[in-house]
Amino acid sequence: MIIKTHKSIPNSEITDPVVFKQRRQLIKAMLALGITGSAMYSDFSNASEAKWQNLPKGYQPKAALNATSADIVKNHTNYYEFSYNKTDSTALAQALPIDPWSVEIIGEVEKPGVYHLEDLLSQQTLQEYIYRFRCVEAWSMVVPWIGFPLASLLNKVRPLSTAQFVKFTTLLDPKSMPNQADSRLLEWPYVEGLRIDEAMHPLTILATGMYGEALPKQNGAPLRLVVPWKYGFKSIKAVVKIELLKRAPLSTWSKSAPNDYGFYANVNPEVPHPRWSQSSERVLGAGFFTPRRKTELFNGYADEVAALYSNMDLRHFF
Repeated sequence: MIIKTHKSIPNSEITDPVVFKQRRQLIKAMLALGITGSAMYSDFSNASEAKWQNLPKGYQPKAALNATSADIVKNHTNYYEFSYNKTDSTALAQALPIDPWSVEIIGEVEKPGVYHLEDLLSQQTLQEYIYRFRCVEAWSMVVPWIGFPLASLLNKVRPLSTAQFVKFTTLLDPKSMPNQADSRLLEWPYVEGLRIDEAMHPLTILATGMYGEALPKQNGAPLRLVVPWKYGFKSIKAVVKIELLKRAPLSTWSKSAPNDYGFYANVNPEVPHPRWSQSSERVLGAGFFTPRRKTELFNGYADEVAALYSNMDLRHFF
């Protein structure tokens, strides 16, 4: 199933993807966990209109985009629990144990508890989402994720009316994540947060795969958040806890460098980072002479999400 906004991303902007030849097979990660049934990776490219009637407004089915190589996405990551460079996490993350995996859901919900990942996924239908991904470091890519709406999970645990924010926490495992033994740069475990309406937005997903395959460990396996209109550091990896709160959580980067990394972290070409402009971005995989791409407000998703911030000063709430 291809889930895209009505504003299509040109084929030329897909970042060196590879594989889409395996679109009809079960995601390898789900096989590893023994998942079948509703968690099957489905291909509805030839489905009737009735198959799409329950999709959020503004979405429409699209033919599969041609893809080439996923090597850049798999080998250009910021995963500071393992490494402070872009490449070493690919090897270092392979020692991370991800099976079994559980997610604790607590706070302002009717049904708190510790949920095994396989149980959560058995209640979801995995879909494909082709999203722009914009890093705060001013580089960008386009990634075909596989996952499900975060709202689908939250609705099953029934947030209380007092739930105004959602806090996410990654795994704390210094044995497998060597940089967690050193808290000079960041405090661990890594924490991120969203406002409840951001979390419930249909563009916000929990990803379990990409490029028609299981999510690689260096890209956040087995479960990561993806919020495509925000800078990449908001899309926290290896999620083990989701907490619904009355007040905004203090996220890791906002605590470490509040003048550099705001809580909202919405992609905005008009709000520079203290040390560089955000008005343009380097597209990974583009040729040496390819001009930088002009950064779009909300990473190109303004039609879908601008209403969430209609009464906010986006320079102040950056």
